[in-house]
Amino acid sequence: MKLVSSTAEKLNNKSAVIGILGLGYVGLPLMLRYSEVGFKVLGIDIDPKKVDELNQGNSYIAHIPASEISKAREAGFEATTEFSRAKEADALIICVPTPLNKYREPDISYVTTTMDALVPHLKNGHVVSLESTTYPGTTEEELKSRIESGGFIVGENVFLVYSPEREDPGNPNFNTQTIPKVVGGTTPACKEVGVSLYRQVIDQVVPVSTTQTAEMVKLLENIHRAVNIGLVNEMKIVADRMGIDIHEVIKAAATKPFGFTAYYPGPGLGGHCIPIDPFYLTWKAREFGLHTRFIELAGEVNTNMPQWVVSKMVDALNERGKALKGSRVLVLGIAYKKNVDDMRESPSVELMEILRDKGVEVNYHDPYVLEFPKMREHFFDLKSIDLSPDNIATYDCVLLATDHDCIDYDLVKKSSKLIIDTRGKYQGFEEHIVKA
Repeated sequence: MKLVSSTAEKLNNKSAVIGILGLGYVGLPLMLRYSEVGFKVLGIDIDPKKVDELNQGNSYIAHIPASEISKAREAGFEATTEFSRAKEADALIICVPTPLNKYREPDISYVTTTMDALVPHLKNGHVVSLESTTYPGTTEEELKSRIESGGFIVGENVFLVYSPEREDPGNPNFNTQTIPKVVGGTTPACKEVGVSLYRQVIDQVVPVSTTQTAEMVKLLENIHRAVNIGLVNEMKIVADRMGIDIHEVIKAAATKPFGFTAYYPGPGLGGHCIPIDPFYLTWKAREFGLHTRFIELAGEVNTNMPQWVVSKMVDALNERGKALKGSRVLVLGIAYKKNVDDMRESPSVELMEILRDKGVEVNYHDPYVLEFPKMREHFFDLKSIDLSPDNIATYDCVLLATDHDCIDYDLVKKSSKLIIDTRGKYQGFEEHIVKA
């Protein structure tokens, strides 16, 4: 067990070099944290534009200032596209996307291709940690076999762990350091090394018995949210039919000091985790002959929310003698949540596509997304328009999809002909404001 001790010692005394694979919303904050406490960090990403930006001391994520990147560069951080440089690191942390394919099945190709690219450059004592959200068994079934195909023995000369990311972009109350870190190892030795890897940078490390347990922890956390959001979205539809403001109901219910946690409805689920994680578990459960009916029902409710919002818009326009087709609609906020520039799985984009397909002229305003980004499955040749009274007045409808704090909602209210409010930003009932 000499390698266990020497690897753990390197991590404990911060002489280890940390390699981070994938420099996005998870990898970049993690890089900054390791750099902050004195580790040398090497970042590897397949996007040469990201690598160039980072090496110039620039940031491409709104809530991460360039000054922090520059500080990390001064401390020795370097970004590269060369996987061969992985051998310079002692720890390799994989933070790559795990989306769904067109059949709503897990796509772990980014994980497997990253691991395949790393195997030729592994060395004795390497610790490999997967942080990407995935189904239970991925670490054991996909990564372990690949590592051992290179002639290594996991738990003896290479240490394999799973530690799910828990980033919440734009949340001022929690950061990488203060969010507890769950760690599961393939073997007890792997877990020991994994705890050493993270306890230098995270206030609380939570060891669990296996990698499968750690993988399931991540799914439970986000399925818990998805199911409760599905419940409150269904409650919103019922309350709407009864003429009740669901946001007033939630606000009052949240005064109960026990037995109730407030969840809020919206136009659909966004972000990389909550819309995707339930499908990872339901897919894996089928392997065991199980059907996760409760989870799938919540997913069905949440998936249908954009269509319900559009139906509310159709009714509101009809009442004003205006057809949906040919209307001009301004979408207010297209990031998946407020106060970030993160577009992953944003329900705003699905709303824009539905409206475009129905003959609507769609534009948007989002101070965090000045130009519609290149996305794998969505395309709009649009830029964020200025939010002026004259501009707003030219639209038949304003669709409030993401409630960024910096938007002047009084201006929108005064200048709009019709507002479809999917976030409960406007309280009370007014003739030109429709809750959706």
